[in-house]
Amino acid sequence: MNRKNAIITGGSSGIGRAITNLVASKGYNVIFTHYDKNDDLVNETLNLLKDFDVEITPIKANSAIKEDRERLFDLIFQKFDKVDLLVNNAGIAPPKRMDILETTEESFDLVLDVNLKGPYFITQRIANQMVENTKKDSNFSPIIINISSISSWTSSTSRGEYCISKAGISMMTKLFADRLAEYGITVFEIQPGIIKTNMTSSVVEKYDNLIYNEGILLQKRWGYPEDIAKIVGSIISGNFSYSTGQVFYVDGGFHIRRL
Repeated sequence: MNRKNAIITGGSSGIGRAITNLVASKGYNVIFTHYDKNDDLVNETLNLLKDFDVEITPIKANSAIKEDRERLFDLIFQKFDKVDLLVNNAGIAPPKRMDILETTEESFDLVLDVNLKGPYFITQRIANQMVENTKKDSNFSPIIINISSISSWTSSTSRGEYCISKAGISMMTKLFADRLAEYGITVFEIQPGIIKTNMTSSVVEKYDNLIYNEGILLQKRWGYPEDIAKIVGSIISGNFSYSTGQVFYVDGGFHIRRL
C-alpha cells in the first residue's frame, strides 16, 4: 500500500503526541522528533500507537541545532520517498518567566532558536523536497501545518521571547503559503489557546482563575491537545484545500474582543 508520510516535531507529549496519534490513526507513516531527557515519554507514545498498522519512527533531535536537523533530514530521506505532511509543533517556554525589562539574551536566543529558527529551516528543506515531488506528480498535494499560539498576538510581558517567537511563526506561515502556492502545497497555522499540557503545568492556578472566575474565555474550560489534533485531522482530510494560509483559532473564543 502506498501510504502517506508525515513529519511531526515534538511528537512525544502534549499537543505533539495527540497529533501523532491522530495522523497515525489516519494511516500515515510517522517520523516524530523529541528531545526528552529520558525515554519514558517516547515509550508511552509508541505504546499508544502500537495497534496502528503504520511505521512509527522517533528521533531525538533539537530543531535549533543544525547538526540535529541534518540527522533528521538524513533519516527522512532514507525512509520516505516523499513527505505528505509536515507539522511544526516543537516548542519551548522560557526556562524562567522574566519581565521584558530583565529578560536575558541567553533566554531570548534559546527560545527563538527552538521555536522559530528550527521550524523555519526544517520547513525550508522539506518544502524544497515537496516541490521536487510535485514536479514529478501533478496529483501530489502536500501540506504544512505550523502550531503557533494566541501568544503570537497576545501580550505577555513575563515571557516576551515566547510571544515574539510565535509571532514569527505566524509570519512564516504567510511567507511559505505565498511561496509554495504555485506548486499546490498548502500551508496552515493553528493557534492554540490555554491548553492543558506540561508547558502550562506550572501556572494551573493562574489559568484556572482566569478561565473559571474572570471569564476570559467564551467556553469556560481548558483546551486539550486533542482539540488541536482534531483540526489537523480536518485539514489532512482535504476539507480546506482552497484555504491556504488559513489560521485556525483553538482557544475557546479568546480571540473575540468583547466590551
